[in-house]
Amino acid sequence: MFRVSDTIRQTETDDGGILLDVHHGQMFCLNVVGARILALMQRGHDESQIADEISRDYGVNSDVVRTDVVEFIETLRKHHILQPIRPANGT
Repeated sequence: MFRVSDTIRQTETDDGGILLDVHHGQMFCLNVVGARILALMQRGHDESQIADEISRDYGVNSDVVRTDVVEFIETLRKHHILQPIRPANGT
């Protein structure tokens, strides 16, 4: 699981959302689906749950959505928007 980095500031827009990485000085625009995926992640949904919900909402095959969700999360991770959640016991 991942969480949004502490260096990210975000706001919702009519078109989705905007993320600002104050540490790296980068801005990212999310469309409505990207903003929805991020919001579901912040509510604790895993990739499978997110894909199922997006699939239902937009009537798209869940296997296709799952692949897209995994790619989207990986992109967010590569850009330091998401950080892994470390277990409380440090392992």
